[in-house]
Amino acid sequence: MSDAFATPDTLHIRVAVVAERRPATSPWADHVWRVVEVLEDAPEAPPWTELRHEAGRSLFLAGHATISLHPTDTDNYKHNLEGPDPRIWVVLRAADAPPGMMLHLVTLDPGEAHLYADVGNDTLESLPLPAFLHRPALDFIARHHKERGFHKRRRDRADPEALARRRPGEEGP
Repeated sequence: MSDAFATPDTLHIRVAVVAERRPATSPWADHVWRVVEVLEDAPEAPPWTELRHEAGRSLFLAGHATISLHPTDTDNYKHNLEGPDPRIWVVLRAADAPPGMMLHLVTLDPGEAHLYADVGNDTLESLPLPAFLHRPALDFIARHHKERGFHKRRRDRADPEALARRRPGEEGP
């Protein structure tokens, strides 16, 4: 969710992302990208600083991102954290500037991550939730979560005569 929707209760957590570029085994691509890790503390460095290069593989500090936890999205966070394998999602997006990718988003919200899975142009990576994020996320859920009952919506009954042809001067129902 965009920070345009941030409220005073929104929790912002700054993280750093490490990504790897390695040679592709496909004839249609020169290399492939994957997110390796989400870090709590990382040195201040420009995005896409190369950390290591060996045997055609490069490890980059993809950059820093802010995870925003919104009070209205606690259902999604709760579902993620209470599952058997809590996850964090990172979205990388193609860019014209070297090395050809940019860090777009880091989220704990599976619903938000699903939006990027449907697009197809972004690289969406799912990683196990780092331990340093587990406690703050649980505390946030405990403070802001409100159980909402399920309300089934009912459709209005269609009036089959509503679209019927009328004779000139005849009024509808």
